[in-house]
Amino acid sequence: MSARPRTEPKRASSPKAPTVLAIDIVVDSPLWNAHRGIKALLRRTIAAAAAMASTIDGELAIVLTDDSAIRALNRRWRGKDEPTNVLSFPACIRPAPAQAGGRKTPPHLFGDIVIAYETTAREAQAQHKPLRDHLAHLAVHGFLHLVGYDHTGEEQAAAMEALEIAVLARLDVPDPYIAREAKR
Repeated sequence: MSARPRTEPKRASSPKAPTVLAIDIVVDSPLWNAHRGIKALLRRTIAAAAAMASTIDGELAIVLTDDSAIRALNRRWRGKDEPTNVLSFPACIRPAPAQAGGRKTPPHLFGDIVIAYETTAREAQAQHKPLRDHLAHLAVHGFLHLVGYDHTGEEQAAAMEALEIAVLARLDVPDPYIAREAKR
């Protein structure tokens, strides 16, 4: 079974050089404010995902919102009039090649990840897991979509889930799919 995503993600120029990411985290809903350390958790989580997915340096945004806002996005962009836990919006903008005269190449823009509080909290409670662990999983899942992974086919889903599990293990977050496997 191949562990390749649907589109080949960009590879770092040097396997020893860590990926440098600029992560803008926007707290769009006050519901998230009750949880300390969420921004640091998200930065650690995305850094681990970027390292394991061998991405290039770049920028992304994470928007922490509520069910109402994500429902509107889901309706507009996916035609589904319901809230969801996470949406990813890959950027279509690729940096221009380096220009003569020593000007720096602009950073790669990965896109945006949007996560809804109520759905995330409801799912975490239903699955008997800490909100922080579920949030880390959703952030990894969203990031992998930004770098080209998908789960539309069985093989793609297996590859994406395996990478999610590996990233989360580095963060001491238990396998999020164990409960699902136990129900089969």
